[in-house]
Amino acid sequence: MTLQNTIGRHEIRRRKSVYRLAVKQFVCLTALCVLSFGASLTCTAQDEQATRRLWDTAFINSGSKRTLPRRATKRSYRITTPNVPTDGVNGETVVGVTLWRLRRANQTDSGERLIVHEGADAAEWLPERISPNTKLDQGERLRISVEAARTGYLYVIDREQYADGSLSEPYLIFPTTRTLGGNNQVTVGKIIELPSQDDRPPYFTVKRSRADQVAEVVSVLISPSPLEGIEITDKAQKLSEIQVSKWEKSWGERVGLLELEAGAGKPWSKEEKEAASDVARILKQDAPAPQAIYYQPNTKLSDPILVKVRLRYGSAAKR
Repeated sequence: MTLQNTIGRHEIRRRKSVYRLAVKQFVCLTALCVLSFGASLTCTAQDEQATRRLWDTAFINSGSKRTLPRRATKRSYRITTPNVPTDGVNGETVVGVTLWRLRRANQTDSGERLIVHEGADAAEWLPERISPNTKLDQGERLRISVEAARTGYLYVIDREQYADGSLSEPYLIFPTTRTLGGNNQVTVGKIIELPSQDDRPPYFTVKRSRADQVAEVVSVLISPSPLEGIEITDKAQKLSEIQVSKWEKSWGERVGLLELEAGAGKPWSKEEKEAASDVARILKQDAPAPQAIYYQPNTKLSDPILVKVRLRYGSAAKR
């Protein structure tokens, strides 16, 4: 009887010990789950903030009423095409374009420089943003950066526009094997610069081909898949006017434009420079936004989009 009582007491103590251990394990497991869930929410929030979303960054100012985004942002865009509604826009189909005008850098300037080798000397030029409507003077140096909101393939077509409205023959100026080795793929957060930082020279020089030329019409086309019939060569190639006209009618109708307020005059940033020159770098959500965002209402993700950027000449040539 004494042995049975002793065994019984030991059994009770054992069971209590097992119970306490089970409770501790349950508490630890619950705490671990809570911490993991919290960490998951934090990572999700951080990922969402880090992911580059061009359309979400647009704090659209319509003049009378602001359409608030899901998150507060310091950026503010104004609509320059009030006849093209911003409703029904798929955020992954928009295109960001920034025009950069170069000027000689001085010691007091902020922003990144572009080193240009001119003979035996190296000069520092400062790229500054300009509005898409800026009129350009003869001899000015210009760069173009393009940013897509999705994965796809970039094509850039150039034509001259004359005073009577007519256009020259279209030329495909990107891609070529001389720039980025012919790689024209775009991804979210990446910038394609024309010309690239490694090109010689790394800028376009504004120059009329004839007296009645009023603009350069640069068509930026982003397709979810490579365009059929395009062979990438080492130089710009003439395209069929019929083919380009077909692309414009199919993919370039009713394009709207947003312009970043207080963006013109801002210098080239380190983030933008690195995202264009380093394949491993991408722009985050808080990086500088494009100066212009082009959009088309009701465009499907499976459809290409074509936008026209007009580089307008001033009335008089710069001397």
